[in-house]
Amino acid sequence: MTERLDAFMARANAAYYATHNPFADFTTSPEISQVFGEILGLWAAVTWQLLGSPAPIVLAEAGPGRGTLMADALRAVSRAMPEFRAALRVHFVEISPRLRQEQARRVPDALWHDRLSDVPDGPMILLANEFLDALPIRQFVRRGNAWMERFVANGQFEERPSQDIATVLPDCAIVERCEPALEIVGALAARFVRQSGAALFLDYGPEHSGHGDSLQALAGGKPADPLGLPGTADLTAHVDFAALAAAARTAGASVHGPAAQGLFLAELGLFQRTNRLARSLPPAQAAAAMDAARRLGEPNRMGRLFKALAIASSGCPALPGFGE
Repeated sequence: MTERLDAFMARANAAYYATHNPFADFTTSPEISQVFGEILGLWAAVTWQLLGSPAPIVLAEAGPGRGTLMADALRAVSRAMPEFRAALRVHFVEISPRLRQEQARRVPDALWHDRLSDVPDGPMILLANEFLDALPIRQFVRRGNAWMERFVANGQFEERPSQDIATVLPDCAIVERCEPALEIVGALAARFVRQSGAALFLDYGPEHSGHGDSLQALAGGKPADPLGLPGTADLTAHVDFAALAAAARTAGASVHGPAAQGLFLAELGLFQRTNRLARSLPPAQAAAAMDAARRLGEPNRMGRLFKALAIASSGCPALPGFGE
């Protein structure tokens, strides 16, 4: 069977998440430190106020993993801003039955949807951590004066002529395009034109991306062949934040960032909040908590490659964490 790379990637990841525990292969930020989810919950609470405190409001999460981020967020919100907790309704966008069961144990009052477009109308705040990187990409390769698109056949790339890229780049240059991510951000921006809302994306990739081969695979916690047997590895690619920001602006939303994750989390109080947590822990656990915060925030770890990007209704004041 020969299929376009994005079709292969979509099929492979659907099979992987249906049959594997992804947290045996990688660790996401909410699993590294509880403070990550707590400060994102407080970010949502402040953003809710900036949107005019609409009630009720949907607090949605796309790709919620085991539900850890949302559980930590709700715990922090319940203490710091109970009026937001009373106004919000939790909605998860998740297709994996296995992960839905785990999420239900941590956030039993959530509602589930297969697609973000299924989330009901009304004011909404969306959180999406490491969601966009798993969406399928297309790849184009410059060969002389023409562009070729990559297909997958028998575990190898096959190239076919394409008219879908007009950019002139050097020979052998690679361009990646994630059409589902662009569609999601465009649809969210259009939604936020009609009704108040904001969305926060945290993911990895350079600020100006789209060029170069960033397709990668993890299996058993180790790099694997992305074109291997579909469903045996988690496939991801860098997020093109510049393209997403442009799509949101075109659709009429305001854009905040992208900002390096380390700077974003530090401005939200990552290290101060972790310090307070550490003071209540035994020495070994306190040291682990501080190391977890450094892992999330330091430039040579996750702090620089990971970025934060938010889009919101036009006219929304500057959102927290973006230094605006």
